[in-house]
Amino acid sequence: MVKRIVRNFNTAGLDYIFTGALAASYYGTPRTTMDIDIVVKVTHDELRTKLVPALRKAELRINEEKIDAALKSEFRIATFEDSKSPFTVDIIFSTENLRKKVGSILGLPTFYQTPEDLIRMKLRMIKATVLKERALKDIDDIRAILRFTEVDMKNLKRQALKDSTLAILKDIANVAT
Repeated sequence: MVKRIVRNFNTAGLDYIFTGALAASYYGTPRTTMDIDIVVKVTHDELRTKLVPALRKAELRINEEKIDAALKSEFRIATFEDSKSPFTVDIIFSTENLRKKVGSILGLPTFYQTPEDLIRMKLRMIKATVLKERALKDIDDIRAILRFTEVDMKNLKRQALKDSTLAILKDIANVAT
């Protein structure tokens, strides 16, 4: 499924990045997941001319009403099922320029969310998680990213201060180093 998505997104010329568990696995320690998270920046015209055809060619089950509903919602996320496996793809629609890192997956060139942005996202998730045991995967992901990937800690700390997550980062980073 991932190969189908990457091939078709690249062919369509979509502006995208992998995030979530797939990006965390790329930067840190591989782990399993049942869904793939992808941030996509598309104009309204590109939505129908590039994204929907690319998703169809990747053999995902497409419901354009889900896309329309996602674009109107606060979260701007639509979930699509793979037609050949039990996996799903969460498309996160963005209106902002995507900060990305060039990488590869399964031998194909692709794009990942920067490690700093991925850590920031996971820190915000940890902060918002009421049941702390649910945050354990995010904590482990951050520790692995910090261990195996060069991260701009100065910038990350500055951004974490803005997000009110600096104390969480410091706790995790002290254990990671």
